[in-house]
Amino acid sequence: MNSATATTHPVRPDALLGWMGSLADPTRLRLLRLLDREELSVQELCGVLKLPQSTVSRHLKTLADQGWLSSRREGTLGYYRLADGLAGGARRLWKLARAETDGWPAARQDDLRLEARLKERRSEAERFFAGAASEWDRVRADAYGHEFEQQLIGALLPPDLTIADLGCGTGSFTLELAKSGARVIAVDQSAAMLKYARRYVKEFDNVELRQASLEALPITDQTCDLAVLVLALSYVAEVEPVLREAFRILLPGGRLFVVDAVAHGDESFRRRLGQARPGVDPDSLLETLGRIGCEPASWTGPISPRAGRAGPDLFLARGTRPRAKA
Repeated sequence: MNSATATTHPVRPDALLGWMGSLADPTRLRLLRLLDREELSVQELCGVLKLPQSTVSRHLKTLADQGWLSSRREGTLGYYRLADGLAGGARRLWKLARAETDGWPAARQDDLRLEARLKERRSEAERFFAGAASEWDRVRADAYGHEFEQQLIGALLPPDLTIADLGCGTGSFTLELAKSGARVIAVDQSAAMLKYARRYVKEFDNVELRQASLEALPITDQTCDLAVLVLALSYVAEVEPVLREAFRILLPGGRLFVVDAVAHGDESFRRRLGQARPGVDPDSLLETLGRIGCEPASWTGPISPRAGRAGPDLFLARGTRPRAKA
Protein backbone atom coordinates (compact mmCIF):
# COMPACT_ATOMS: atom_id res chain seq x y z
CA MET A 1 0.00 0.00 0.00
CA ASN A 2 1.33 3.43 -0.87
CA SER A 3 2.16 5.30 2.31
CA ALA A 4 1.51 8.64 0.62
CA THR A 5 -2.15 9.58 0.73
CA ALA A 6 -3.82 12.25 -1.34
CA THR A 7 -4.97 15.32 0.50
CA THR A 8 -8.49 16.41 -0.34
CA HIS A 9 -9.30 20.06 0.10
CA PRO A 10 -12.98 20.50 0.93
CA VAL A 11 -14.93 23.00 -1.12
CA ARG A 12 -15.89 26.14 0.79
CA PRO A 13 -19.63 26.26 1.54
CA ASP A 14 -20.00 29.67 -0.12
CA ALA A 15 -18.35 28.37 -3.32
CA LEU A 16 -20.53 25.26 -3.43
CA LEU A 17 -23.71 27.22 -2.78
CA GLY A 18 -22.69 29.76 -5.42
CA TRP A 19 -22.23 27.03 -8.04
CA MET A 20 -25.53 25.42 -7.12
CA GLY A 21 -27.29 28.79 -7.25
CA SER A 22 -25.88 29.48 -10.70
CA LEU A 23 -27.30 26.21 -12.01
CA ALA A 24 -30.68 26.60 -10.29
CA ASP A 25 -32.31 28.09 -13.37
CA PRO A 26 -33.38 26.32 -16.58
CA THR A 27 -32.29 29.19 -18.83
CA ARG A 28 -28.78 29.22 -17.38
CA LEU A 29 -28.55 25.47 -17.80
CA ARG A 30 -29.56 25.82 -21.46
CA LEU A 31 -26.95 28.57 -21.92
CA LEU A 32 -24.20 26.44 -20.42
CA ARG A 33 -25.14 23.46 -22.60
CA LEU A 34 -24.70 25.60 -25.71
CA LEU A 35 -21.50 27.29 -24.56
CA ASP A 36 -19.99 23.97 -23.57
CA ARG A 37 -20.26 23.04 -27.27
CA GLU A 38 -19.49 26.26 -29.13
CA GLU A 39 -18.29 29.81 -28.67
CA LEU A 40 -21.31 31.99 -29.49
CA SER A 41 -22.19 35.66 -29.63
CA VAL A 42 -24.99 37.17 -27.58
CA GLN A 43 -27.04 37.60 -30.75
CA GLU A 44 -26.55 33.96 -31.71
CA LEU A 45 -27.58 32.83 -28.23
CA CYS A 46 -30.75 34.92 -28.47
CA GLY A 47 -31.61 33.26 -31.78
CA VAL A 48 -30.95 29.73 -30.57
CA LEU A 49 -32.76 30.12 -27.24
CA LYS A 50 -35.56 32.27 -28.70
CA LEU A 51 -35.18 34.74 -25.84
CA PRO A 52 -34.76 38.54 -25.76
CA GLN A 53 -31.27 40.00 -25.44
CA SER A 54 -32.01 41.52 -22.02
CA THR A 55 -32.82 38.06 -20.62
CA VAL A 56 -29.82 36.37 -22.20
CA SER A 57 -27.43 39.15 -21.10
CA ARG A 58 -28.71 39.02 -17.52
CA HIS A 59 -28.12 35.28 -17.24
CA LEU A 60 -24.71 35.54 -18.95
CA LYS A 61 -23.64 38.09 -16.35
CA THR A 62 -24.69 35.78 -13.51
CA LEU A 63 -22.74 32.89 -14.99
CA ALA A 64 -19.70 35.04 -15.75
CA ASP A 65 -19.68 36.48 -12.22
CA GLN A 66 -19.63 32.94 -10.82
CA GLY A 67 -16.68 31.99 -13.07
CA TRP A 68 -18.56 29.66 -15.42
CA LEU A 69 -17.80 31.60 -18.60
CA SER A 70 -14.96 33.29 -20.45
CA SER A 71 -15.69 36.08 -22.91
CA ARG A 72 -14.03 38.21 -25.54
CA ARG A 73 -15.00 40.97 -27.96
CA GLU A 74 -14.69 41.19 -31.73
CA GLY A 75 -15.58 44.73 -32.72
CA THR A 76 -19.04 45.39 -31.31
CA LEU A 77 -19.84 41.71 -30.72
CA GLY A 78 -19.34 39.84 -27.46
CA TYR A 79 -18.57 36.10 -27.60
CA TYR A 80 -18.88 33.60 -24.73
CA ARG A 81 -17.85 30.03 -24.03
CA LEU A 82 -17.57 27.71 -21.05
CA ALA A 83 -14.48 28.66 -19.07
CA ASP A 84 -11.47 26.38 -19.47
CA GLY A 85 -10.30 26.72 -15.87
CA LEU A 86 -13.37 25.61 -13.93
CA ALA A 87 -12.70 24.42 -10.41
CA GLY A 88 -12.85 20.65 -10.04
CA GLY A 89 -16.00 20.75 -7.96
CA ALA A 90 -17.75 23.08 -10.39
CA ARG A 91 -16.82 20.87 -13.33
CA ARG A 92 -18.13 17.74 -11.61
CA LEU A 93 -21.36 19.53 -10.73
CA TRP A 94 -21.75 20.71 -14.31
CA LYS A 95 -21.19 17.22 -15.75
CA LEU A 96 -23.99 15.93 -13.56
CA ALA A 97 -26.31 18.80 -14.53
CA ARG A 98 -25.51 18.41 -18.23
CA ALA A 99 -26.25 14.68 -18.16
CA GLU A 100 -29.55 15.26 -16.38
CA THR A 101 -30.67 17.86 -18.94
CA ASP A 102 -29.91 15.75 -22.02
CA GLY A 103 -33.51 14.58 -22.28
CA TRP A 104 -35.14 17.99 -21.91
CA PRO A 105 -37.34 18.86 -24.91
CA ALA A 106 -36.10 22.46 -24.73
CA ALA A 107 -32.48 21.27 -24.78
CA ARG A 108 -33.11 19.11 -27.85
CA GLN A 109 -34.66 22.09 -29.62
CA ASP A 110 -31.65 24.22 -28.66
CA ASP A 111 -29.32 21.61 -30.16
CA LEU A 112 -31.26 21.62 -33.43
CA ARG A 113 -31.26 25.41 -33.66
CA LEU A 114 -27.54 25.52 -32.84
CA GLU A 115 -26.80 23.12 -35.70
CA ALA A 116 -28.89 25.29 -38.00
CA ARG A 117 -27.00 28.41 -36.91
CA LEU A 118 -23.59 26.82 -37.50
CA LYS A 119 -24.75 25.66 -40.93
CA GLU A 120 -25.93 29.21 -41.62
CA ARG A 121 -22.47 30.56 -40.72
CA ARG A 122 -20.94 28.31 -43.33
CA SER A 123 -23.53 29.01 -46.02
CA GLU A 124 -23.22 32.79 -45.61
CA ALA A 125 -19.59 32.64 -46.70
CA GLU A 126 -20.35 30.16 -49.50
CA ARG A 127 -23.06 32.40 -50.96
CA PHE A 128 -20.81 35.41 -50.84
CA PHE A 129 -17.90 33.76 -52.64
CA ALA A 130 -20.11 32.21 -55.31
CA GLY A 131 -21.19 35.71 -56.31
CA ALA A 132 -17.93 37.55 -55.67
CA ALA A 133 -15.34 35.33 -57.37
CA SER A 134 -15.03 37.39 -60.58
CA GLU A 135 -14.42 40.62 -58.63
CA TRP A 136 -12.66 39.21 -55.60
CA ASP A 137 -9.08 40.18 -56.46
CA ARG A 138 -10.08 43.81 -57.02
CA VAL A 139 -12.22 43.89 -53.86
CA ARG A 140 -9.46 42.39 -51.73
CA ALA A 141 -6.77 44.65 -53.20
CA ASP A 142 -8.93 47.74 -52.53
CA ALA A 143 -9.44 46.63 -48.95
CA TYR A 144 -6.00 45.34 -48.02
CA GLY A 145 -3.48 46.10 -50.78
CA HIS A 146 -0.84 43.61 -51.96
CA GLU A 147 2.15 44.52 -49.80
CA PHE A 148 1.32 42.03 -47.06
CA GLU A 149 1.63 39.12 -49.51
CA GLN A 150 5.28 39.91 -50.27
CA GLN A 151 5.99 40.30 -46.55
CA LEU A 152 4.39 36.96 -45.81
CA ILE A 153 6.29 35.15 -48.57
CA GLY A 154 9.52 36.57 -47.20
CA ALA A 155 8.65 35.04 -43.83
CA LEU A 156 7.72 31.65 -45.29
CA LEU A 157 10.49 30.68 -47.69
CA PRO A 158 13.11 28.96 -48.52
CA PRO A 159 11.63 27.13 -51.52
CA ASP A 160 12.20 23.43 -50.76
CA LEU A 161 8.98 23.19 -48.76
CA THR A 162 5.47 21.79 -48.88
CA ILE A 163 3.05 24.63 -48.18
CA ALA A 164 -0.69 24.39 -47.55
CA ASP A 165 -2.49 27.54 -48.71
CA LEU A 166 -5.78 27.20 -46.80
CA GLY A 167 -8.69 29.27 -48.01
CA CYS A 168 -6.79 30.10 -51.19
CA GLY A 169 -9.67 31.94 -52.88
CA THR A 170 -8.90 32.90 -56.47
CA GLY A 171 -5.27 31.85 -56.05
CA SER A 172 -3.44 35.18 -56.25
CA PHE A 173 -1.35 34.35 -53.19
CA THR A 174 -1.03 30.73 -54.32
CA LEU A 175 0.60 32.03 -57.48
CA GLU A 176 3.19 33.97 -55.45
CA LEU A 177 3.97 30.85 -53.42
CA ALA A 178 4.25 28.76 -56.59
CA LYS A 179 6.83 31.14 -58.06
CA SER A 180 9.17 30.23 -55.20
CA GLY A 181 9.39 26.63 -56.40
CA ALA A 182 7.75 25.21 -53.28
CA ARG A 183 5.14 22.47 -53.55
CA VAL A 184 1.82 24.15 -52.84
CA ILE A 185 -1.42 22.45 -51.83
CA ALA A 186 -4.17 25.06 -52.18
CA VAL A 187 -7.55 24.35 -50.58
CA ASP A 188 -10.82 26.24 -50.84
CA GLN A 189 -14.46 25.28 -50.36
CA SER A 190 -15.77 27.50 -53.16
CA ALA A 191 -15.86 25.93 -56.62
CA ALA A 192 -16.25 29.40 -58.11
CA MET A 193 -13.05 30.62 -56.45
CA LEU A 194 -11.08 27.55 -57.52
CA LYS A 195 -12.19 28.08 -61.11
CA TYR A 196 -10.30 31.38 -61.10
CA ALA A 197 -7.38 29.88 -59.17
CA ARG A 198 -6.81 27.34 -61.95
CA ARG A 199 -6.28 30.19 -64.39
CA TYR A 200 -3.63 31.74 -62.14
CA VAL A 201 -1.58 28.60 -61.61
CA LYS A 202 -2.17 26.66 -64.84
CA GLU A 203 1.49 26.97 -65.86
CA PHE A 204 2.83 25.62 -62.56
CA ASP A 205 3.14 21.88 -62.01
CA ASN A 206 4.10 22.35 -58.36
CA VAL A 207 0.55 23.37 -57.35
CA GLU A 208 -2.36 21.11 -56.41
CA LEU A 209 -5.86 22.63 -56.06
CA ARG A 210 -8.31 20.78 -53.82
CA GLN A 211 -11.93 21.63 -53.00
CA ALA A 212 -12.83 21.04 -49.35
CA SER A 213 -13.88 22.81 -46.19
CA LEU A 214 -11.13 24.10 -43.92
CA GLU A 215 -12.63 22.05 -41.07
CA ALA A 216 -11.90 18.78 -42.96
CA LEU A 217 -8.73 19.19 -45.01
CA PRO A 218 -7.94 16.55 -47.67
CA ILE A 219 -4.30 16.48 -46.56
CA THR A 220 -2.52 13.67 -44.71
CA ASP A 221 -1.38 14.18 -41.10
CA GLN A 222 2.03 15.79 -40.58
CA THR A 223 2.97 16.27 -44.24
CA CYS A 224 3.36 20.05 -44.58
CA ASP A 225 6.24 22.31 -43.61
CA LEU A 226 3.99 25.35 -43.56
CA ALA A 227 0.29 26.11 -43.42
CA VAL A 228 -1.03 29.58 -44.18
CA LEU A 229 -4.46 31.11 -43.61
CA VAL A 230 -4.55 34.43 -45.44
CA LEU A 231 -7.74 36.44 -44.84
CA ALA A 232 -9.62 33.18 -44.26
CA LEU A 233 -10.62 33.06 -40.58
CA SER A 234 -13.04 35.96 -40.94
CA TYR A 235 -15.15 33.68 -43.15
CA VAL A 236 -15.33 30.45 -41.15
CA ALA A 237 -18.15 29.44 -38.82
CA GLU A 238 -15.72 28.53 -36.02
CA VAL A 239 -12.05 29.43 -35.75
CA GLU A 240 -10.70 26.67 -33.51
CA PRO A 241 -11.64 23.64 -35.69
CA VAL A 242 -9.90 25.28 -38.65
CA LEU A 243 -6.74 25.94 -36.64
CA ARG A 244 -6.77 22.36 -35.33
CA GLU A 245 -6.91 21.03 -38.88
CA ALA A 246 -4.05 23.31 -39.91
CA PHE A 247 -2.04 22.09 -36.91
CA ARG A 248 -2.83 18.44 -37.77
CA ILE A 249 -1.19 18.60 -41.20
CA LEU A 250 2.05 20.22 -39.95
CA LEU A 251 5.24 18.23 -39.64
CA PRO A 252 7.00 18.46 -36.26
CA GLY A 253 8.74 21.82 -36.39
CA GLY A 254 6.28 23.00 -39.05
CA ARG A 255 4.91 26.53 -38.87
CA LEU A 256 1.44 28.00 -39.06
CA PHE A 257 0.93 31.56 -40.33
CA VAL A 258 -2.32 33.50 -40.05
CA VAL A 259 -2.97 36.86 -41.70
CA ASP A 260 -6.28 38.56 -41.00
CA ALA A 261 -7.92 41.85 -40.14
CA VAL A 262 -7.67 43.02 -36.56
CA ALA A 263 -11.11 42.88 -34.91
CA HIS A 264 -12.97 46.07 -35.72
CA GLY A 265 -16.42 47.62 -35.43
CA ASP A 266 -17.06 48.38 -39.10
CA GLU A 267 -20.21 46.35 -39.68
CA SER A 268 -20.77 47.76 -43.17
CA PHE A 269 -17.26 46.62 -44.19
CA ARG A 270 -17.98 43.14 -42.81
CA ARG A 271 -21.19 42.89 -44.83
CA ARG A 272 -19.57 44.27 -47.97
CA LEU A 273 -16.89 41.57 -47.90
CA GLY A 274 -19.33 38.84 -46.87
CA GLN A 275 -17.45 38.00 -43.67
CA ALA A 276 -18.79 35.88 -40.82
CA ARG A 277 -17.16 38.16 -38.23
CA PRO A 278 -15.65 41.66 -38.20
CA GLY A 279 -12.00 40.63 -38.05
CA VAL A 280 -10.17 38.49 -35.50
CA ASP A 281 -8.85 39.42 -32.07
CA PRO A 282 -5.09 38.61 -32.16
CA ASP A 283 -4.79 37.90 -28.42
CA SER A 284 -7.74 35.51 -28.49
CA LEU A 285 -6.18 33.84 -31.53
CA LEU A 286 -2.94 33.31 -29.62
CA GLU A 287 -4.87 31.69 -26.77
CA THR A 288 -6.43 29.27 -29.26
CA LEU A 289 -3.06 28.53 -30.89
CA GLY A 290 -1.65 27.71 -27.47
CA ARG A 291 -4.63 25.52 -26.66
CA ILE A 292 -4.20 23.40 -29.80
CA GLY A 293 -0.47 22.92 -29.14
CA CYS A 294 1.38 25.62 -31.12
CA GLU A 295 4.60 26.68 -29.42
CA PRO A 296 5.57 29.44 -29.38
CA ALA A 297 2.80 31.67 -30.71
CA SER A 298 3.12 35.39 -31.40
CA TRP A 299 1.62 38.12 -33.53
CA THR A 300 2.77 41.37 -35.10
CA GLY A 301 0.89 44.19 -36.73
CA PRO A 302 -0.05 46.15 -38.60
CA ILE A 303 1.78 44.40 -41.45
CA SER A 304 0.48 46.62 -44.27
CA PRO A 305 0.31 50.43 -44.17
CA ARG A 306 -3.24 51.69 -43.81
CA ALA A 307 -2.84 54.71 -46.10
CA GLY A 308 -4.68 54.28 -49.39
CA ARG A 309 -6.62 51.20 -48.29
CA ALA A 310 -10.30 50.92 -47.50
CA GLY A 311 -10.03 48.09 -45.00
CA PRO A 312 -8.89 47.64 -41.39
CA ASP A 313 -5.32 46.93 -40.31
CA LEU A 314 -3.94 43.44 -40.79
CA PHE A 315 -1.90 41.35 -38.38
CA LEU A 316 0.37 38.32 -38.78
CA ALA A 317 0.22 35.53 -36.20
CA ARG A 318 2.53 32.55 -36.19
CA GLY A 319 3.00 29.35 -34.25
CA THR A 320 5.09 26.18 -34.50
CA ARG A 321 4.27 22.50 -34.03
CA PRO A 322 6.75 21.30 -31.40
CA ARG A 323 9.29 18.69 -32.36
CA ALA A 324 9.16 15.39 -30.51
CA LYS A 325 11.29 15.42 -27.38
CA ALA A 326 14.28 13.13 -27.43
